Amino acid sequence: MTEPHSAVIARLSADFAAISRQLAKVSTDLTELDRILAQRPPETAPAAAPQPAPVPPMPVQPPAVPYWPQDPPPYPAQYPPHYPPQRQAYRPVPAPGPAVPATPPKERSEGWIGKLLAVAGVAVTLIGVVLLLVLAAQAGILRPEFRVAAGAVLAGALVGAGWWLYGRPGGRVGAIALAATGVAAAYMDVIAVTSIYEWVSAPVALVLSSVIAGGGLTLARRWDSQQLGLLVLIPLIVLAPVVTDGITLLLVGFMLALSVVSVPVQLGRDWIWLHAARIAAAVLPLLAALAVRYFDSREDLWLAGACGIAALVAIGSALILLPGTKNRVAMALLTAAGVTPVLCVVLAVDHVIAALMAAALSAALLAIVLVGERFPGVPGVVRQVFAALSAVAALIAVNVAFSGLVAGPVLLALAVAVAVGGRRDVIARWAAVGFGVVGAAVHLSYAPLSDLIGYTDIGTATGVSTLVSSVLLAGSAVAIVWSWPQRPRELWIAAAAVLVYAVTSFTVTAGVLLGGDSGFFAGHMAATICWIAMAAAVFGYAARLPRDERPVPIGGGLGLVAAAVAKLFLFDLGTLDGIFRVAVFIVVGLVLLGMGAGYARLLDKQDKEAVTKPS
Repeated sequence: MTEPHSAVIARLSADFAAISRQLAKVSTDLTELDRILAQRPPETAPAAAPQPAPVPPMPVQPPAVPYWPQDPPPYPAQYPPHYPPQRQAYRPVPAPGPAVPATPPKERSEGWIGKLLAVAGVAVTLIGVVLLLVLAAQAGILRPEFRVAAGAVLAGALVGAGWWLYGRPGGRVGAIALAATGVAAAYMDVIAVTSIYEWVSAPVALVLSSVIAGGGLTLARRWDSQQLGLLVLIPLIVLAPVVTDGITLLLVGFMLALSVVSVPVQLGRDWIWLHAARIAAAVLPLLAALAVRYFDSREDLWLAGACGIAALVAIGSALILLPGTKNRVAMALLTAAGVTPVLCVVLAVDHVIAALMAAALSAALLAIVLVGERFPGVPGVVRQVFAALSAVAALIAVNVAFSGLVAGPVLLALAVAVAVGGRRDVIARWAAVGFGVVGAAVHLSYAPLSDLIGYTDIGTATGVSTLVSSVLLAGSAVAIVWSWPQRPRELWIAAAAVLVYAVTSFTVTAGVLLGGDSGFFAGHMAATICWIAMAAAVFGYAARLPRDERPVPIGGGLGLVAAAVAKLFLFDLGTLDGIFRVAVFIVVGLVLLGMGAGYARLLDKQDKEAVTKPS
């Protein structure tokens, strides 16, 4: 049945009315959004703390759909069905945020080729300056005034050109190379004026060179360029000895001045490579000069003073720069390298002076270690390195100051003192071990094991030193074991071996000093008895320990018993004579019987007490 045209017209009219209402609502929403955006203030301040996300408004219900009969007549084929669009929920459009500044483009790198060429240019130019100042003087080319003036003019022109080029786009690498070449050339010009032509005195030249180096390194700080400082220091380390015609005290002075003036410009800069170059500038000429003085068999107090200044610069610059560096391990190791000339100063001066300088260095480093909390950057690995360096300096001071007969007891006494005083510090414990090992080696040098096997005549001085060092050797072994927190089995074994040797060395030496040949036999008899007595003491100590703590001391006691019995049958039986052989067997046998009976009775008593003790 065909639908009447009036019904179609009515339906279309309702559709257009719904569309009109929808468009009107959209227009109202757009007007409201425009008003909100117009009233929003511009965001010029930094973004505030993040706020919770805005809750979207409740969705607006779509307009009512016109009422349709339950059973509407079907559409004709030429009119497809059409329904009013459903209105979407309103979501506020976020306001545009502040404009994000565009990331500045990265500075274009000059490339490694340009840097390589610049470094090569620095080297070649400075070699040319050296040829101008040295070879031209030797060949008589130009007058000295022209040579010096030419070097000064070239240095100034290079620094000026570097200053001008630095402000040009992409001119940083070239500016650094030009300025470094100019500063190094001016420094070598001053060295030539002082060492070759002798126009100015050394103090004036040192002041003038310090001003030149300070200006160049200040420029490196201004440009924030560690490379500029390195290009000044490294060429001077290599080429300055050519200008001074070898390693001289004047060259050492110039290098020390260069090292000193480079410290302030590094404040606030973590330039570890510049610090390494500074240490090398002072240490390398000094070590070379010490070697020359040693082969020439000459003493040089001025050179010793220069070594002390180098050590002061190394330690002082480290304390100043440590708070601002992340490379504290490298800084501590470089400081150790910086004080090396003081440790080697014995090559050029008397032993007394060398020992005093090494002892002063050890005391200074120990003071820094003890009050390390007051120096920023020192606690931690730097403190450990300084403590180890202090121990090395003390070891060198003792060996330089004393001969073997005195050095052995002194080193062993240091081992006892360090083990007791520094028992809570791992570096101190290892330092005590080091002192003990070196002291024992010195003791063996004048009291070898061969003296304990066969009779050897001993002088009074050697005998007294052996007696003292034997006591201190035993004391150091006990102190080191006591200072160790865990006391591992290997340490107990080593300490027991040292105690056995120290006791034997003491008894045999005392017997030889008191009784000669017969005293040698008496000493060995006393040594065997002491061994078995130590075993008894260890068993007594073990019996007083809880059951789970007894294995280690019991093992040590059994080892001492085995050693004493082995010595009794392998050495005493064939070596001792007469009453000494009889006495040692009887005494050792009685001690063993007493040890067995007493130890068994003590253990049985303790076990019964543990069973009857109320829990």
